[in-house]
Amino acid sequence: MNDQNDPGDAGGHGALGDAEYAEFMELAAQEGFDAEEIDSELAAANAGPLPVLAVVGRPNVGKSTLVNRIIGRREAVVEDRPGVTRDRVTYEAEWAGRRFKVVDTGGWEQDVLGIDASVAAQAEYAIEAADAVVFVVDAAVGSTDTDEAVVKLLRKAGKPVVLCANKVDGPSGEADAAYLWSLGLGEPYPVSALHGRGTGDMLDAVLEAMPEAPPQTFGSAPGGPRRIALIGRPNVGKSSLLNKVAKEDRVVVDATAGTTRDPVDELIDLGGKVWRFVDTAGIRRRVHFQDGADYYASLRTAAALEKAEAAVVLIDVTEPISVQDTRIITMAVEAGRALVIAYNKWDLMDEERRFYLEREIERDLVQVQWAPRVNISAFTGRHMEKLVPAIETALDAWQTRVPTGKLNAFLGELVASHPHPVRGGKQPRILFGTQAGTKPPRFVLFASGFLEAGYRRFIERRLREEFGFEGTPIKVSVRVREKRGRVKK
Repeated sequence: MNDQNDPGDAGGHGALGDAEYAEFMELAAQEGFDAEEIDSELAAANAGPLPVLAVVGRPNVGKSTLVNRIIGRREAVVEDRPGVTRDRVTYEAEWAGRRFKVVDTGGWEQDVLGIDASVAAQAEYAIEAADAVVFVVDAAVGSTDTDEAVVKLLRKAGKPVVLCANKVDGPSGEADAAYLWSLGLGEPYPVSALHGRGTGDMLDAVLEAMPEAPPQTFGSAPGGPRRIALIGRPNVGKSSLLNKVAKEDRVVVDATAGTTRDPVDELIDLGGKVWRFVDTAGIRRRVHFQDGADYYASLRTAAALEKAEAAVVLIDVTEPISVQDTRIITMAVEAGRALVIAYNKWDLMDEERRFYLEREIERDLVQVQWAPRVNISAFTGRHMEKLVPAIETALDAWQTRVPTGKLNAFLGELVASHPHPVRGGKQPRILFGTQAGTKPPRFVLFASGFLEAGYRRFIERRLREEFGFEGTPIKVSVRVREKRGRVKK
């Protein structure tokens, strides 16, 4: 059942081979779906991450107004004073038939402290994580020292940059925009984000600068060491665990939470294999109220998770499971990574705490019952030998593929024995489905009507019972058949 090949290798049909694809399309045609409809759904389910466009600039140059213009609706908060946007906020946009993500950032300023430093740090991260950048400058004000500092930052990052000369409301302002050639970033595009003037030409330039769709990479070459991120709240023992598996002190360990700032990659021989472990800075609550360095560390942690194939989430069993623990697990699941939960400091457990821990797991972690659990002590080395088998189990499930014939036989039995409830006199049913991709497993189901969220969860649960998928999130999307006889425009 395992398919080691990346989805998309087989004839351009996602995870389907040519013969399987032909059989699948014949089935789709019999049920009233057209080929274009099916292909677009498979492509969407199997797509890698959308390219990311970061919108950056100093405060109050109109970044959020421009973001609203790009996404075509008023979502980013806009006020006529600097500093309204603090967090990075991500939206999905489309231009000329191409989809991409837009990241709105707080204003970047140099030599700032406190929350302003956090804002600057997350703008820097947005640049680091982006595929292209729109640098917004107020054409009426012209280039400032802060703008020049941002230019240096952009040159260092080496990302494609489109220069947006904002607040050009008419032909008279275009002369002001021309002065911005002096920044050395190429042609300034005169734009009025408020009125929409010139945004089309700027977005055309953005599409030229952005890749079509960046390949989904997980930080290791084919056949190279698997990349494992160690994540968790500060002071749960991530660095201690890394030192224990490495059998030497490679990372600073201190009782002070937040000792680790930057992720540290380590090649480690464990269980007869070489792994690339990443020890990350602890993710804190309300990170945008921290000083810039801690804020940047939390963002680097998120970046390390994005590059990983699997995440080992450490939980300190001596403390109650917190909201932050569950948020970190959710981060790993939403990133689509294989997941292992390691309950650390087991050597400090007593019977009373063990009783309450089991209740907390049943109550707070019910959504990830599928994740392998390892009870360890990074300090004493207890049960460290169980870590590798758990990671291997999760990674195997993460790249497992179910053949379409086998999946549809399962779906047929499922629908016959547990049909969808009747709603409004109608009973939607699953017509057929396929697995569009792996890493993590992604399924597309084609149905005669809308499937309720509870029934979708039931399907996911039965998929796990039937095919395993221990240690991996699975994603299920549903395409509803349009009414036959409907004229398509």
